[in-house]
Amino acid sequence: MFLEGNEVYFRPLSVEDAEDFYQWACDREVVKYSLSSFSYPKSKYDLETWLKNINNDAKTFSLGICVKDSDKLIGYAGIASISTLNKSGEYFILIGNKSFGGKGIATETTQIITDYGFNTLGLHRVELTAYNLNPAAYKAYEKAGYVHEGVKRQSGFRDGKFHDKVMMSALATEWQSNKQNIE
Repeated sequence: MFLEGNEVYFRPLSVEDAEDFYQWACDREVVKYSLSSFSYPKSKYDLETWLKNINNDAKTFSLGICVKDSDKLIGYAGIASISTLNKSGEYFILIGNKSFGGKGIATETTQIITDYGFNTLGLHRVELTAYNLNPAAYKAYEKAGYVHEGVKRQSGFRDGKFHDKVMMSALATEWQSNKQNIE
């Protein structure tokens, strides 16, 4: 266990997680709004190779999300594009197991990973984007303490159309007061 919340705990990802990622990647509903790398079919071998190297990138911090009462891996989250010069990064999350959607896990995960980014990685700013078609995502981010910054017009392509993405961020200088208001 690397980090712990009320409902979930976080652990490093490993090659043994390839089967779970493969199942998630094959479910178009799960990966519809996720990173572009999940928009195309992946083989188990591709996912194993990716998982072997996931912890080797100094600019990305990734952890598996596990449910406490079952020890089941249900997704992953982290911070990518970490800039030590700018003290910033980009938050990401994938809840791969659909049965855990709408239970507050995304909000709790967002709070814990963002807090880690500020208080352990020493970041000043963590940003993210969410498709405007996915209001559940940006509502979870708002609840976690992120603030709307604007809209990236037609910056994502899904279902044969271009769609806007909502831009949001959290700043370390605002985080403690936001975190206290959330709890």
